[in-house]
Amino acid sequence: MEPVWYLVIFTVIIALAFDVINGFHDAANSIATVVSTRVLSPRLAVLWAAFFNFIAMFIFAPKVADTISKIIHINPHDPAYVYVVLAGLIGAIFWDLLTWWWGLPTSSSHALIGGFVGAGITYAGFAAPRWDKLFKTILFIPIAPLMGLLLGLTLMFLVFWIFRKWKPKQVDKIFRKGQLVSAALYSLGHGGNDAQKTMGIIIALLVASGHMDSTVTLSLTDFSTLWIILSCHLAMAIGTAFGGWRIVKTMGMKITKLKPVGGFCAEAAGALTLFFATHAGIPVSTTHTIAGSIVGVGATTKLSGIKWGIAARIVWAWIITIPASALVSSLCMYGIQLVHPHF
Repeated sequence: MEPVWYLVIFTVIIALAFDVINGFHDAANSIATVVSTRVLSPRLAVLWAAFFNFIAMFIFAPKVADTISKIIHINPHDPAYVYVVLAGLIGAIFWDLLTWWWGLPTSSSHALIGGFVGAGITYAGFAAPRWDKLFKTILFIPIAPLMGLLLGLTLMFLVFWIFRKWKPKQVDKIFRKGQLVSAALYSLGHGGNDAQKTMGIIIALLVASGHMDSTVTLSLTDFSTLWIILSCHLAMAIGTAFGGWRIVKTMGMKITKLKPVGGFCAEAAGALTLFFATHAGIPVSTTHTIAGSIVGVGATTKLSGIKWGIAARIVWAWIITIPASALVSSLCMYGIQLVHPHF
C-alpha cells in the first residue's frame, strides 16, 4: 500500500467523525421543536430524525457535494493538498466541539467551509479558493435564516386564518400529529444538505491524492462512489441518534416557547428552505434555517415573547464561525508545514 493511502484512510476516518459530530451538533435542530412541544420524547425524536437523515440519500442529487469538493482549487499532482483537507477538518471539528460544549447552535457547515478555505489559503495563498462558489455560500448565510423566517411567518398566518374557527384543543391535536410529518421533512432536508458536505470533502481528498478524477459524479449505482454516500449518511444518522440535548434546549425552549402548531410551521418552513438550497447545490446552515423559522413563528404572536438576547448571542456565534474555524485550520496547516520534511 502506498504511504499516501494511510493518510487518506486516516483523513476519511476524521471526515466521518466530523459527520458524527455534525449529527449530534446540527441534527439536534431537526428535533428541537418536536421535543420542546412534547410531541415526542428526546429518545424517540432522535431516532425519528436519524432515520430520515439516512434515507435522504435516495431523494436528493449530490449537488451540494459537488459544490464543496470544488470550493478550493486542488492540484491532483500535489499530495500536499491531502494535508490541506486534513487541516480543514481539524479546524472544523475543534470549533464544533467548542461551541457544542458552550451550548451554542453554530453552523457545522460553515465551520467545515471555513476550515477548508483557511487551510487552502495557508498553503496556496488567496488563489486557492474558488471565490464564486465561496461567495454563493456566504451570500446564503443571511438568506437562509431570512427565508426560514418569512416562510415561518407566512405559514403561521395561513394556519391562523384557516383554523380561526376551530377550538384550540382540536388544532393542538391535529398539529401534534402534523409535527411528526414536519419533523421528518426537516430531517430529510438536513440529511440531504449536511451529509453531502462531508461527501464533498472526501471527494476532494481522493482527488488531491490522485485516486479519483475531479469530474467524478456521486451515484448510488456506481460502486466506486456508493461507499462514500452510504458511510456519510450512516455516520450522520449515528450522530443524530446520540442526540444533542444542550442545543435542543436552546433552540426549542430558550428562543421562544412553541406550541405544536408553531413547531409544525417552523419545521415546514425550514424544510422548504433546505429543499430549495439542496436542489440548487448551495451548502447552507441548517442551524440558521431552523432558528430563523422559529423566530418567524414566534413573531406572529408576540415579539416580546422572543428572547432577543439569546438570539443575538447565537448570531454572534454564527458570524465568527467561518473566520474562527479558518484560523484554527490555518494554524494546523502551519504546524504540518513546520514538522513535515517535504514542505
